[in-house]
Amino acid sequence: MRRLLNTLYVTLPDVYLACDGENVLIKVNDEIKFRVPVHNLEGIVCFGFAGASPRLMHLCCERGVAISFLSQYGKFMGRISGNVSGNVLLRRTQYRWSDDEVVTARLSRRFIAAKIMNSRAVLHRVLRDHPEVVDNESLERALQLLARMPVKLEKAYNGDSIRGIEGEAAHLYFSNFNQLVLNQKEAFLMLGRNRRPPTDRVNALLSFLYTLLTHEVVAALESVGLDPQVGFLHRDRPGRPSLALDVMEELRPHFVDRLAVTLINRNQITAKGFVVKENGAVIMDDDTRKEVLTAWQKRKQEEITHPYLEEKIPLGLVPYVQAMLLARHMRGDLEDYPPFFWK
Repeated sequence: MRRLLNTLYVTLPDVYLACDGENVLIKVNDEIKFRVPVHNLEGIVCFGFAGASPRLMHLCCERGVAISFLSQYGKFMGRISGNVSGNVLLRRTQYRWSDDEVVTARLSRRFIAAKIMNSRAVLHRVLRDHPEVVDNESLERALQLLARMPVKLEKAYNGDSIRGIEGEAAHLYFSNFNQLVLNQKEAFLMLGRNRRPPTDRVNALLSFLYTLLTHEVVAALESVGLDPQVGFLHRDRPGRPSLALDVMEELRPHFVDRLAVTLINRNQITAKGFVVKENGAVIMDDDTRKEVLTAWQKRKQEEITHPYLEEKIPLGLVPYVQAMLLARHMRGDLEDYPPFFWK
């Protein structure tokens, strides 16, 4: 892929990495499946793979090629890098930018504009595909209002204004969320977005999936050397991965919301798979959680054409692409950060 030639992603569980001279070898059952010159790489990202030879690690450290290790579920496990000065400089830039109100507002507008337009795309899809069973007037009005909000964003020059527009868009979007549910409507009625704890089945499902997405984005940011804790739209708070929450904004509608609706509409999950606790919190039982995790893993394998790269990649790699694009922007390689717009 044009923009990903510099990073090797290893996603198969039975891959072993080795080297031959200046070449990185990808092996499956001792058979070489692929080779790439190490000088063409700036990083290797491995998801739950079989292993890597010490010789390869030595070669990558010498050549400044970082190797990031993640679990098969995307949890960041560790990172090998022979020269960490690049990470230090990148993070210093990140910290300076986070304290710069102008830069913070500019990046925040990018994150939220993409979130709004991706949310609009979700609503537009159900109106297009099922006009006979939805409230056309309500959806068309929501689509019109959401389409105007990126223009309002361009006139927002501080975090409070941007968060206000984001809140307005989120309220409009979730007030129409029930129209996305075509089956099991009564069992999966959403009474607005709520969490900590979620008090209905839809919110319980969304919160669980958002947690999975958070882990994916944190791992992605760490794999490129960014600090997930220091964000722009989301301000510093102990224990909160603020930058991960920033990047998640543009990914939520396509990654999570569409999957949640699909699980409900296809009857892959049902009301009996949820339990109401004494405090009113709604949680999934073990079987439902397992079903959702299986669907999440399958979802990440779906191929899409990345709107900026114009190349096909698995959906699960989008967080890593966005993290890399953000890092490249901070290093000055890209003039602006290109958020993920779902077409």
